[in-house]
Amino acid sequence: MPGCKASEALCPGERMMTETQLANLVRMDSPEAVFEEVVTILKMILPSFESTPLHEAFETVVRLFRGQYPGYKACNTQYHNLRHTTDDFLAMARLIHGSTLQGHVFSPSLITIALIATLFHDVGYIQETEDREGTGAKYTIGHVRRSMDFLEQYGRGKGLPDQEIHAGRTMILCTELGTDFSRIRFPSKEVELLGRMLGTADLLAQMADRTYLEKLLFLYYEFKEGRIGDYESEEDFLRKSISFFEFAKDRLKNTLGGVDRFMLSHFAHRWGIHTDLYRESMDRHHMYLEEILQKPDFTPDSYLKRDGIVKKVRALYGPNGR
Repeated sequence: MPGCKASEALCPGERMMTETQLANLVRMDSPEAVFEEVVTILKMILPSFESTPLHEAFETVVRLFRGQYPGYKACNTQYHNLRHTTDDFLAMARLIHGSTLQGHVFSPSLITIALIATLFHDVGYIQETEDREGTGAKYTIGHVRRSMDFLEQYGRGKGLPDQEIHAGRTMILCTELGTDFSRIRFPSKEVELLGRMLGTADLLAQMADRTYLEKLLFLYYEFKEGRIGDYESEEDFLRKSISFFEFAKDRLKNTLGGVDRFMLSHFAHRWGIHTDLYRESMDRHHMYLEEILQKPDFTPDSYLKRDGIVKKVRALYGPNGR
């Protein structure tokens, strides 16, 4: 269709002829397509938005996860990987856009550092070159602080002002599930709002991913190496993930202040869609997981089929799911 950007999987007119789902809007398997869509969104906020600093940070993160950044190995965590980061990056841009449509105002520099913080929020899983023990999953506890430190190192190398670095570090802290928000000293109301938005984007992006349920198996093995929780098997982890849906809904509404409401304005303005596709996708995953766990013959191999992820899990961790 004339005028349709390459990053869009479906143009608005084409979208009317098919079921509207989050995964159909942008090629999420292409980091370049995601970045292009983010720039499109930023130009909607401010036509003169200068995206060069953001592009430099984006390229840095891509190289880091791919093992092309000096001093670091390639990402070897299958759940917290580059795809998870770019999913969060787009979700954050959408929230920022929706918030501006609802009257919130941020400076271009604050928007930029918020999106850079999003890109760097999970780099703490990446191992240094000399680290030869296990995978980055061993940093599950502590990865947030490592990510904050990487952002500071990057920011100083780029000559970013101290207040922007501090703002970015504070926003990343908001992605840590155990963080007590009442103890965070936000430098401004705007930074606090963006921090809550980053914590929200982190939840929405992963839980709305069309392969979220399949990828939970990867998360199980990350938690196992990181010594998080006391899960007996993949199935036990999936069963206990039901309660995480309820936890996430409560966190979105209360701890994070319900800022996911900004998604409605974004989807309406950008796509002419008057619903929150992230919530729709999360709810579908929740219902499907509850349904299949009630099956007497349930195994991940029989009911989680998308993208051959379970086969990848078996290739990496063996057939027993233990």
